[in-house]
Amino acid sequence: MATSNPLPSPAMESILQKTKSPNLSNHIHDFKHYASTTLQLADNTVRNYVNDLVPLVKYLEKSELHDLNKVDRSFLRGYLAYLMSNGFNRNSVSRKLSTLKSFFKFLKQSGNLRDDQTSIIKGPKKERKLPAIASKFEIDRLLDTPDLTTKVGIRDRALLELLYATGLRVSEIQSMNIDDVDLKTREIRVVGKGSKPRIALFGDHSKRWVVEYLENVRSRFTNRSSDLAMWLNQSGGRLSSRSVQRIVKKYALQAGLASQFHTHSIRHSFATHLLDGGADLRVVQELLGHSSPATTQIYTISQPSKAAMSIYRRILEQKITPRMQRLTVIDL
Repeated sequence: MATSNPLPSPAMESILQKTKSPNLSNHIHDFKHYASTTLQLADNTVRNYVNDLVPLVKYLEKSELHDLNKVDRSFLRGYLAYLMSNGFNRNSVSRKLSTLKSFFKFLKQSGNLRDDQTSIIKGPKKERKLPAIASKFEIDRLLDTPDLTTKVGIRDRALLELLYATGLRVSEIQSMNIDDVDLKTREIRVVGKGSKPRIALFGDHSKRWVVEYLENVRSRFTNRSSDLAMWLNQSGGRLSSRSVQRIVKKYALQAGLASQFHTHSIRHSFATHLLDGGADLRVVQELLGHSSPATTQIYTISQPSKAAMSIYRRILEQKITPRMQRLTVIDL
């Protein structure tokens, strides 16, 4: 929440002082006040909004356009090209266009603009960067890190094994109950994003550690048979999502993985390793619980195009290395 009236950057103040359109200066100050008081945005957010308009003011001056009511499709296309040619990356361009639309919407609602043309302009798609992805050898190192002479170490080994075997989100594995797991079929009932149910599968290698934890270790965290949570902390309560993240981070650092490696990196590694083995993108989409194949498509950025279902069938038949046996085995 804004606690003061944030000032624009010196660059913006300098530009506004030189502009030949006094109305533009007033409009930007009014927009800043609206964002700060009505929307109650944080000072830094308001300042960023105003600074996002710096290129717009420059381009208006360059185009000698001093009446915002004359901003049309041709101007907007030129402005987009201006941003792209001045070294702004796609994410920055998208943000500046979003601020432009908010600014013009404000002007129209406040009666200072007859027609808002900004809805027609579409910015570039934002760059999507994958978190750190571990190699199969690095995953081996990660999974071998917990101290198996302790109950915590065995719990953590089982947790890490399932994270990699299933590609579950941290919220999905954290909310697991023991009755969600069917050891005979090696299936886990999962409620994903948007409360969408699905079945996650795991192989025999992971099953070994899940059985070890459930049969020999879990009861050492609690003596209450009514507790249904799969993953328990030292006090016998359910592990929080934050705790799961800390566990993964701890072992990742001990295993010498990249400092930016975290829980979601295991999910990305799971998907990437399946695709490397020839898995069909649609199958990986289903395993990850993605509603759109476009979301899964990001994993193919560094993947060659493959139509090798025969390779994937070898994965299903487990004619693969011991490391790959940790990954999900499913029937087509």
